Amino acid sequence: MAAAKTMTWHEELATLVGDTGVRLPGVGVDAAPAPAGVNRAAVGGRWYGEEEEEGKVEEGWAQQARGFAESTAEMLRELGLGVWDVAAQSLAGAEDSELARRLRRPAAAAGKRLSFMNEYLPEDRDPVRCWLVVAAVAFVALLVLGAGTGDETPVEQLRKLYISPPNAKRFQLPDGRHLAYEEKGVSAERARFSLIAPHSFLSSRLAGIPGINTSLLEEFGARLVTYDLPGFGESDPHPGRNLNSSALDMLHLADALGVADKFWVVGYSGGGMHAWSALRYIPDRVAGAAMFAPMANPYDSKMTKDEKRKTWDRWSTKRKLMHILARRFPSLLRLFYLRSFLSGKQGQPESWLSLSLGKKDKALLEGAMFNAFWEKDVAESVRQGDAKPFVEEAVMQVSDWGFSLSDIQMQKKEDQGLFELIKSLFSQAEREWVGFLGPIHIWQGMDDRVVPPSVTEYVRRMVPGATVHKLLDEGHFSYFCFCDECHRQIFSTLFGIPQGPISPVQESGEVAPEFAEETTASEEFAEQEQDTSECLA
Repeated sequence: MAAAKTMTWHEELATLVGDTGVRLPGVGVDAAPAPAGVNRAAVGGRWYGEEEEEGKVEEGWAQQARGFAESTAEMLRELGLGVWDVAAQSLAGAEDSELARRLRRPAAAAGKRLSFMNEYLPEDRDPVRCWLVVAAVAFVALLVLGAGTGDETPVEQLRKLYISPPNAKRFQLPDGRHLAYEEKGVSAERARFSLIAPHSFLSSRLAGIPGINTSLLEEFGARLVTYDLPGFGESDPHPGRNLNSSALDMLHLADALGVADKFWVVGYSGGGMHAWSALRYIPDRVAGAAMFAPMANPYDSKMTKDEKRKTWDRWSTKRKLMHILARRFPSLLRLFYLRSFLSGKQGQPESWLSLSLGKKDKALLEGAMFNAFWEKDVAESVRQGDAKPFVEEAVMQVSDWGFSLSDIQMQKKEDQGLFELIKSLFSQAEREWVGFLGPIHIWQGMDDRVVPPSVTEYVRRMVPGATVHKLLDEGHFSYFCFCDECHRQIFSTLFGIPQGPISPVQESGEVAPEFAEETTASEEFAEQEQDTSECLA
């Protein structure tokens, strides 16, 4: 006890701490033992009570910060391991608890619904742990997508869309809905050719064929009719729309506008699937089809692996993710749409539509003419501010269309007897085709990265009667939008030599001027003969 009283506070501190084994920089492992009566307290990298040796440099702030960070990380790691052990011990036997029994059935249902994803995992991976990691990565990716691209300038973020007052022509469909439409070119009575154009995704009736001149339509005697898809622009939404109802809307539009004869259908990009539906469901009313990089279902079972690979490889990562969400988790699309084009702000097409663009497309989209058109068209498209029609459109693109492209043109199946079957083996007689037998023209830009050329290769294989026009160095927008010479080439291909509009038909009570002149001359000659006869009498 007396010895304890004679200990200094340095000695007492040393007995409490002991030798921790920590050696700071500047202290050798084989340092000299502490002198008698001096306690080793490892303060400042030297023996307490010793003077700092000459030439020694104290530890800098960078080394101290690094040591602090390493120590903190080590403590957090140990803390995490401890929490994991506690959680594992606490959850031991939790599968028999009441909460686990209630959650077991919903968890099994969710696992069964997501079981299709397990085929993408290696055989030696645990699906539960792997897909937890995948879910975490997907969540981070969704946050990145929701935040948008980093190349948007503050000016673009502050710019708001201007939505003009309603001014569209509308008519009522048999089910009570109203469809908004717009007409260009000659009138119905003078039209040699009538064209109906359903618009693509994030577009409206204002698009049609962007930049087409009215003089060109007059020259060919063409009438171009565009309309808003259900829920877009000023058209009423359709609660259960599909591609069959889309074709019927087109048919009712043609009847309401007095298109007595057949009409041509124009399908551009995503609007191509509505054009295909017209060829499938109302082929008797369609004279022909003009397709421009028409979209096909990228999940179609009839598409070969090579066609799918070429298609998906040309898309950006964000666009691939958008297709996957539309296919598997469509409810998440609403969040993206509300943060982008439904936010009321103006943005660029490549950002909002997740597009990869070629050289010509970039040059076109940077022009003032296209930007003015794009801003007006998008503002009309999102007029109603509802994400539902956009989600419906995206889901329809990647879902079962209700028909295959091979159904549009099919070889007629005939019941052949034994004699006819043997005869067909030695003859090359062509079989009869059924379905839509009118002309189908497809224009495809070879530098198109939105709807790659591989999609058109698939379409050409499914629809053998289609004529494909390959456009070197052209992209998705460059040939179809604001190109007067391109539009003239298109109309010349479809309609041949321009003949102008049809002259209006004369009513039965009216007499043609030439016929009236001949009648007057005959009456005058008859009166002269009658006067001569009276004089002779």
